[in-house]
Amino acid sequence: MNTVTIRANMAESESLETITEHERILQEIESTDTACVGPTLRSVYDDQPNAHKRFMEKLDARIRNHDREIEKMCNFHHQGFVDAITELLKVRADAEKLMGQVSDTNRRLQDAGREVKAQTEEVIRCRIQQRNMATTVEKLQLCIPVLEMYSKLKEQLESKRYYSALKTMEQLENIYIPRVSQYRFCQIMAETLPKLREEIKEISMSDLKDFLESIRKHSDKIGETAMRQAQQHRTFNSAVQKQVTLSCAKPLYGLNSRTPLHHNGLITEAADEEEMDEEVLTAQDLVDFSPVYRCLHIYTVLGDRETFENYYRKQRKKQARLVLQPQSNMHETVEGYRKYFNQIVGFFVVEDHILHATQGLVTRAFTDELWNMALSKIIAVLRTHSSYCDDPDLVLELKNLIVIFADTLQGYGFPVNRLFDLLFEVRDQYNETLLKKWALVFRDIFEQDNYSPIPVENEEEYKAVVSRFPFHDAEIEKQQFPKKLPMSQSVPQIYAQVKEFIYASLKFSESLHRSSTEIDDMLRKSTNLLLTRTLSSCLQNLIKKPHIGLTELVQIIINTTHLEHACKYLEDFITNITNVSPETVHTTRLYGLSTFKDARHAAEGEIYTKLNQKIDEFIQLADYEWGMAESDGRASGYLMDLINFLRSTFQVFTHLPNNNNDHAAMSGKVAQTACMSACKHLATSLMQMLLDPELKQISMGAIQQFNLDVMQCELFASSEPVPGFQGDTLQLAFIDLRQLLDLFMVWDWSTYLADYGQPTSKYLRVNPSTALALLEKVNRGMKDTSKKNNIFSQFRKNDRDKQKLIETVVKQLRSLVNGMSQHS
Repeated sequence: MNTVTIRANMAESESLETITEHERILQEIESTDTACVGPTLRSVYDDQPNAHKRFMEKLDARIRNHDREIEKMCNFHHQGFVDAITELLKVRADAEKLMGQVSDTNRRLQDAGREVKAQTEEVIRCRIQQRNMATTVEKLQLCIPVLEMYSKLKEQLESKRYYSALKTMEQLENIYIPRVSQYRFCQIMAETLPKLREEIKEISMSDLKDFLESIRKHSDKIGETAMRQAQQHRTFNSAVQKQVTLSCAKPLYGLNSRTPLHHNGLITEAADEEEMDEEVLTAQDLVDFSPVYRCLHIYTVLGDRETFENYYRKQRKKQARLVLQPQSNMHETVEGYRKYFNQIVGFFVVEDHILHATQGLVTRAFTDELWNMALSKIIAVLRTHSSYCDDPDLVLELKNLIVIFADTLQGYGFPVNRLFDLLFEVRDQYNETLLKKWALVFRDIFEQDNYSPIPVENEEEYKAVVSRFPFHDAEIEKQQFPKKLPMSQSVPQIYAQVKEFIYASLKFSESLHRSSTEIDDMLRKSTNLLLTRTLSSCLQNLIKKPHIGLTELVQIIINTTHLEHACKYLEDFITNITNVSPETVHTTRLYGLSTFKDARHAAEGEIYTKLNQKIDEFIQLADYEWGMAESDGRASGYLMDLINFLRSTFQVFTHLPNNNNDHAAMSGKVAQTACMSACKHLATSLMQMLLDPELKQISMGAIQQFNLDVMQCELFASSEPVPGFQGDTLQLAFIDLRQLLDLFMVWDWSTYLADYGQPTSKYLRVNPSTALALLEKVNRGMKDTSKKNNIFSQFRKNDRDKQKLIETVVKQLRSLVNGMSQHS
């Protein structure tokens, strides 16, 4: 194909495509909404060049086509249109008439509509009001419960029902206020509630403080009530126990059981046959615990329970320390101790009540900690204050208070073993006060005693004595009235007082929950202390008193013998009280026998001492003229007085009642020992008088006078001033003096020197040093006498011979003395 043809075909093809596109655009313009024609028209301009022109041509052709169709349509309908116009003109007159009618009707309708409009506006206004009222009622129905709850809250606050107020607040916050939270008054309420909560916390805390102050004031009364009821319970148990012992029935109560007690420890049960006359009071009867419950609930609700618990416990610890602080003069009266115990019991009664009435405000660990702290303080206080007590009755009342105190708190579950251990210390203090009291009693008895045998005029008086003291003597019972009992009045009095002491000591052991064996052991130990310490000390002091003479000392010896024999009856007395046989293992025995033995030995020693002192007093009256030429031929006056004193003194021993009984034998032994001691002391004193270093010279006349005095002593010894000596036992006390004086009186120096050292020597008891000392004094006396008598020439040769003999004897004696010293 040629190029022209191809181009013609291509042009034809492009023309067909263009015509087809223009047809599509025209159809879209005709069928599309005018608002969306813009994009369609834009596509015309976006096409090929000259497309716009061809489109416009196409558009004009389409318009002309449509005009022809419209013209055909008009031509087709023209006659009908004309007919319609003709008909319309006919109707015109009627239309005007109708228009007038319509206008008239419209006028009349407008007039009528004005009234309807006014009524309609009124109805609309009423409907709006009605709708507003309904809305208001609806909103008020939502608000009224909030206001009512808030009013209720105010009433609860005014009536101090704070726990209920908190519940009301919680309902307001969680339920009511959220429903009407858009209102301002609700916002104000919501803002006020936290402040009210704080006010409630402050008020409840203030109430708690008042409560703490209240229980601080009432703890004394609470404790008094609890201790009194515990004492009644214990008394009731004791009575029941006695009845059980008789009837072999089971006990109604256990001593340490909490069964018959409230949780606050007060009695709630009684025996079927016995009703409590007094109404049982509890801690809650005496103290209003509602503040602490209320405060606990409030802080729990507010989520601050821990703060409240810590505050309460801290305050109670402070109060515990105050309660445990005693008054400085508490030990002076039992009321001081009672008030102290009442306060402590009241404190722990309240804590026990709080422990059981609340859940976790206080715990058992907390109360145990408080109790352990209190127990240590109580024990320290009682140790200190009981040591100041010197009245056994006060100590005994203190012990009873401690027992009731311990029993009361034990009923609440508090351990009280340390208190009972403390009672052993208090018991020792009690015994000490008893010993001091009985020391005064014994002292008064000894001071009032006449130390003479008890006279009994008739059977009645005799029975009165033996009823107080276990005295049995067949010989005395056979005697006719009136008669005398060997002991003095102090013996039955001392025996009775020892029994009173045992009773007093037993009082402390009551209610200590100790076995009979332990009580028996305590009684025996305390009685031993009374005998070995108190009575022994009183006896020793009595014996040493200056006004106690030999007669009194002898009577004291007899008295102690009777008291010693009575110890076995004291053993039986204790056994009857405790019902514990002395043969029981570990039973303490009364070893007070040693007290009376020691007292007798001391009295005997005092007898010997007083005798020797009296002898020394007489010897101090001796006034020898050591240079006398010849003796007076009679004994010295001082010595005769001394011997007469000794005779009258030993008559005391021989005039004791019933010389044939054991007491006479005992007193006879004492008399023999005293007599022997007196003679020995007299002989020693006389020997010391001869050998006194201050005495430089002695004449033979003085030796002779001294010999006469010694002879009187020997006569006294041989006169048996005290019966019972065998042979010349008593005279042997003067044997040293006798042999020494015989040596000088006989001037038997040759025999002395020849037989010296031989068992058969006549002068075996003369010591060479003693003989030498006396010989030198005699020698100086003879020299002095020779100087005075030198005018008589006939004596000179004899004196010279005697002087030579003396010098020879002195040399030999010195050699004997030197030999003895070298040998030793």
